[in-house]
Amino acid sequence: MDKERLLREEIIRVGQRLYRAGLAVAKSGNLSARLDAENILITASGTFLGGLSPEEIVKVNLPTGQCSADKKPSSELPLHSLIYKNFPFQAVIHCHPPLINGYFAVKDKLDALTFETKFYLGEVPVVPQETPTVTDPQAVVSALKSNNQVVLKNHGTITVSENFNEGLNLIEALEEAVRVAAVARLFGKDTPDPLERALKETLQQAQQAYEMFSAEHIRAIVELVNKDEFIAQKGKELDLTVQLAIKLNGTNKEFKFNFEKGRITSLDQDARAPFVISAPAEVWEQVFLGKLDSFVAVTQGKMKLEGQLGQLSKWYVPFTRLFAIFKEVKIK
Repeated sequence: MDKERLLREEIIRVGQRLYRAGLAVAKSGNLSARLDAENILITASGTFLGGLSPEEIVKVNLPTGQCSADKKPSSELPLHSLIYKNFPFQAVIHCHPPLINGYFAVKDKLDALTFETKFYLGEVPVVPQETPTVTDPQAVVSALKSNNQVVLKNHGTITVSENFNEGLNLIEALEEAVRVAAVARLFGKDTPDPLERALKETLQQAQQAYEMFSAEHIRAIVELVNKDEFIAQKGKELDLTVQLAIKLNGTNKEFKFNFEKGRITSLDQDARAPFVISAPAEVWEQVFLGKLDSFVAVTQGKMKLEGQLGQLSKWYVPFTRLFAIFKEVKIK
């Protein structure tokens, strides 16, 4: 019971923080948290997140859908329930940030103007929403496979995380990214991404499709990387000399890229390297399809990095290009 009481108190604090930050007003938004393997706590229908009481937080059994209180749970319970049934996340936040809502009412993609936005948010999926309550939760669940935050067009955001602080950080970061994009627009700044533009101009498209993580697949990536003038230039400037390994969880498929000043001089089939990125097949598939940024996947916990991310990030620019090349080699 102490755990349940403490979790209710945390949900109340999160609601207050959202309200003070202007991310939830009136009776909009809803919060939930995993209590144990079968139960969640979720805010009741029609509650004011800025002034929640413990009685306005409902305990729901996931397998049965039964509630332990007279109050009705949020109308978004089907979405929250499906998220907990599909992911191991501990907290879900749905709120209606005003700048995010305004921006994505007229835009379908975030203009990422800062390194922080690219690094921590990545490509934020946008899901069409035409009703006051999410009636197609599966579309949101599918989008959450590539990012821990999803924009519901005209309806706010859904954010999932291991704890509420991580989720709140993502929401505040997206609201700030939208603010920066709006200010840049006022200053008359054009916002094309030079990395993507250069990639489209110079990268040769690979036409053949390969079995994911096959030796042929990885060698095709190496070939494109070593043909890329941008990586060659930045590799020399930043002394990109390092060993980076990638690994497919649950298999013996692992490959080590040996970089010398931006060029991959050799490829080994092992993961003995100072930096190792590993993930299950479904996550790697999202990366190779271009739906998930590798840096974002690491910061959001979808991929595991052995080694210090801070050390790896000094080569952020050439590695961003490297990961963009990943998706240019087609997989079956």
